[in-house]
Amino acid sequence: MSPLEPVDDRLQQAMQRVLLATVPGILLLLWFSGWGVLFNLLLACTSALAVEAAVLRLRGYPVKPALSDGSALVSATLLALALPAYCPWWLTVSAAAGAMLFGKHLYGGVGKNPFNPAMLGFALVLVCFPQQMTHWPSHGLSLQGGLQQIFGFGASAQPDAWAQATALDSLRINKSLTIDELFAANPAFGQLGGKGIEWVSLAFLAGGAFLLQQRVFSWHAPVGMLGSLFVISLLCWNGSGSDSHGSPLFHLLSGATMLGAFFIVTEPVSGAKSPKARLLFGVGVGLLTYLIRTWGGYPDGVAFAVLLMNLCVPALERLCAAQPEPAS
Repeated sequence: MSPLEPVDDRLQQAMQRVLLATVPGILLLLWFSGWGVLFNLLLACTSALAVEAAVLRLRGYPVKPALSDGSALVSATLLALALPAYCPWWLTVSAAAGAMLFGKHLYGGVGKNPFNPAMLGFALVLVCFPQQMTHWPSHGLSLQGGLQQIFGFGASAQPDAWAQATALDSLRINKSLTIDELFAANPAFGQLGGKGIEWVSLAFLAGGAFLLQQRVFSWHAPVGMLGSLFVISLLCWNGSGSDSHGSPLFHLLSGATMLGAFFIVTEPVSGAKSPKARLLFGVGVGLLTYLIRTWGGYPDGVAFAVLLMNLCVPALERLCAAQPEPAS
C-alpha cells in the first residue's frame, strides 16, 4: 500500500486484532517483570509513530492516513515485547527508529519491506549494544526504581541486583550441572521452561489461537516453526546430562518462541505468500532458531532466524511455484 492510497480497512482491522491478541502476554509480562514492560511499550510506540510521521512528511506524503493503519504500532509493540524490560530508554528509541527507517521506509513503506521491521530493529540493537541486551530482570522493580533504571537519573540499582541470565543463556553456558540440577538451582528456570516466560508463552499461544480463529493468518508458518523446532530439539535431546541442549518443551516455552511463531513469522509482507512457501518458511525459522540457540553466539535465535529466512522468501516462492514436467 502506498502512503498516497486510502487506508485499507482490512489491514486496519487485522492490525487491531493483532494488538488485541498481544494483551494476555503483555499482562503476564507486566506481572512478572513490572513497570519496565509498560515503559518499553510507551517508548517504542511513541518513537515509531514519531519517526514514521517525520519520514512521511519528508517524502511529501500525508501523515494521518498512513499512521492510522496500525502497522507501525504493531511493529513497535512486538519490538517492545522482545526487548529486555528496564533497558535504557535510548536503546528502545534506537530500536524503534531502526525498525521504521531500515526495516520499513528504506524500501518504500507499508507493503514493500523485505525484512520484518520489529526483528530488524531488535537485531540492530543486539549487535550494536550487546551488554545492555543481556540485562533481563529477575523480578519487577518499583515505579521509581524502574524510572531510575531506564532514564538513568537518581541512584539506580546496579544490574547485578535485579538482572539475571535467561534460562536459554544459562543452559547454553552450562558445563557441569545436569538439567535437573540446573532447574533446581537456577532461579531463571521454571517448571518446563524459563520462569515466568513459560506462562507468557502460553498467553501468546492463546493470542495466536485467537488470530487463527479470526483468520488473520493461516496455520502454515506457525505450525512449520513450532513443528520443526520440536522435531530437531527432540532428535538432539540427550536426556538430562550436563551436555543436554534442553527438551522440546523447554525450547517451545522459553525465549521468544511463541511470540515468534504467532506474531513474527506470520507478518504478511516479509513472509512467504503461498501456503507451501509459508510452511517451509516456518520450518526454516524453527531449525535456524534451534541451531543459533544451541551452537550460535546468541541465546535466543528467533530474530536472526526470521531475518535469514526473509532472504530466502523469493527462492521459496519459486520452488513452490515450480510445476513438475508432464510425463512423456
